[in-house]
Amino acid sequence: MSVAPVSSSTPSTGASDAMKQLSGNFDTFLTLLTTQLKNQDPTSPMDSNQFTQQLVQFSQVEQQIDTNTNLKSLIAQGQTQAGTAAATYLGKKVSVTNGQGSLADGAANWSYTLNGTAATVGLTVTDANNKVVYASAGETAQGSHAFTWDGKDNNGNALPDGGYKLTVTAKDGAGNDVANSVASAGVVSQIDMTSGTPQLVIGNMEVGVADIAAVGI
Repeated sequence: MSVAPVSSSTPSTGASDAMKQLSGNFDTFLTLLTTQLKNQDPTSPMDSNQFTQQLVQFSQVEQQIDTNTNLKSLIAQGQTQAGTAAATYLGKKVSVTNGQGSLADGAANWSYTLNGTAATVGLTVTDANNKVVYASAGETAQGSHAFTWDGKDNNGNALPDGGYKLTVTAKDGAGNDVANSVASAGVVSQIDMTSGTPQLVIGNMEVGVADIAAVGI
């Protein structure tokens, strides 16, 4: 069980480069301003309003750079806290409610619950590219049902291990939808933070913390 390293970012580096560039531009501006003041026509002095506006603009840019740096720091802190919270799931058995399931060693297990009796139930398994790889009829009685898929498509070809999604389509005798829910279960073995958002690794799939409905011991 492990936590994948968080992809480190260095917001201070970009901010530092921006500040150096701003400082260089400001120094150049002051040099030009000093030169112009030294060489201005005493009988027709230069308008100071333009210089004042430019000084204000430099100050605003500096403040914006500082604000962006602080925002990036807050985001990084939030990601670290989210990763720490997600780490509490390590080694725990969880229930996943987004339809995702892990195919490993030729088996993927789901359960689905029908809120009422259905006339027809269709079970559809899709891969990571949302391509339908398997379809069959399901049980129609109201209540919970277990479904185990052997990892083969409808032509009998064995598919690679990985994450797959089960979708249940249920209709009553009048053709109306019957509400249903799909769940799978597994043990969290790792936390993947490479995307910046914690992803729980369960078998051969990754799910977000929001997709967890229950946690066991």
